[in-house]
Amino acid sequence: MNDLAPLLTPEGRALLDEVRDTDPAHELAVATRLRREHPAELVSAALGQARLRQRAVAKFGAEDARRMFFTPNGVEQSTRAGVAAHRARRFGERGVTSVADLCCGIGGDAIALARAGIRVLAVDRDPLTAAVARANAEALGLADLIEVREADVTEVDTAACDAVFVDPARRGGRGRIFDPEAYSPPLSWAVGAARAASRAAALKVAPGIPHEAVPEDAEAEWISDGGDVKEAVLWFGTGEATGPGAVRATLLPGPRTLLSRGLPDPAVRPPGRYLYEPDGAVIRAHLVAEVAQDLGGGLIDATIAYVTADEHRPTPYATAYEITDHLPFNVKKLKALLRERRVGTLTVKKRGSAVEPEELRRKVLPKPHGTGSVTVFLTRVDGAPTMLLGHPVR
Repeated sequence: MNDLAPLLTPEGRALLDEVRDTDPAHELAVATRLRREHPAELVSAALGQARLRQRAVAKFGAEDARRMFFTPNGVEQSTRAGVAAHRARRFGERGVTSVADLCCGIGGDAIALARAGIRVLAVDRDPLTAAVARANAEALGLADLIEVREADVTEVDTAACDAVFVDPARRGGRGRIFDPEAYSPPLSWAVGAARAASRAAALKVAPGIPHEAVPEDAEAEWISDGGDVKEAVLWFGTGEATGPGAVRATLLPGPRTLLSRGLPDPAVRPPGRYLYEPDGAVIRAHLVAEVAQDLGGGLIDATIAYVTADEHRPTPYATAYEITDHLPFNVKKLKALLRERRVGTLTVKKRGSAVEPEELRRKVLPKPHGTGSVTVFLTRVDGAPTMLLGHPVR
């Protein structure tokens, strides 16, 4: 879709409604029929938009996705609605009333901010992307709170806003960009823009950002949604109990937030009855020690983020498994155990092992032996390749 305008006409909107639920398998037949009554380019654009809206449901929900407009990059790179809503709440808690949303994309964060009652200046330099963001503000009834401007973010005066949010492009022609200074705009520029904000600022960065790259005057927050790590955010400004140098892991939905307590690395100990797999945001935030302390546990290996304990304590920050077997890594032994226990479903998890889970699954369980289920952890215990067998604690 290179031109949004035809889809915003009465004919375009009617066509979008007509093709909304088109099955991709039937798209050719639908296109052939519709081209008898509508321009071919418009039909192609409408069907393409329908596909994007279907993909966007996972991020924005069906009600919003069916009204919004998207680009392929916009669907892939936009913030998930729940994550954007969490960020908007945090801005609101800091007393923010207006935000300059720089590199706004199709407007996912701007929408969440506006729904929190915050005025937004949304800026993107790509003409189509800016047009889509503007169309989305109008489609969701938020145009009075969102001003979309097509411009280079480095040339925009944000002084009229009391907060800044920057979401630099982290993809290039060769895929993901890992060097923060290769972001567009670079992280150093974004940090400067954040420090200039009168009340607060947030910078969205890749969750793999090195901790040493986090500025000393920023709070770092790692966010997961439904167990999947989505992003890291660098916060600037005051207004909360936490502040510069603080580290937190936030789990959505919830939110559940774990704050750093500056603990030393947990002690290494032999595997106990329970194994805990910390949430990815907890691991990225380097807060495994906080989880281990709360669980009264330790690590099975100094380099592995698995926590073990002798008793079960419920926690939202890790998934608990009851361990039934602790064995040296041995494919033949594992295969025999699965046959003996009539296992039909095998879940393979690994951390600190070079073995590929799918390859192991094919070798040890080529066909089901029964209805039993087992989770096997391929890992290291005090440096030795190990298999831990068990099942989730319900």
